Amino acid sequence: MIRRTTHFSGTVQGVGFRFTARAAARRYPALRGYVKNLPDGRVELVAEADDADIDRLVADIQQHMEGYVKKTTGFDSPATGEFKDFSIR
Repeated sequence: MIRRTTHFSGTVQGVGFRFTARAAARRYPALRGYVKNLPDGRVELVAEADDADIDRLVADIQQHMEGYVKKTTGFDSPATGEFKDFSIR
């Protein structure tokens, strides 16, 4: 299990991005974390799960929101196990 923090840039606030991310995350029962808007206009997604599930989640979000996402960056770190579910913050 890993923790990945991913930032999405573009027109990603005010377009249902967080709700789309939460719906996509529900397809991966073992995935935990959150999605939130950042003050600089980006959206942050923090997910803990197997690497493959996180890859699929990010790809699902990028595909569904492709007209809005201009750039995606992310980094991995050790999972903390602090999340009980996947939520919108």
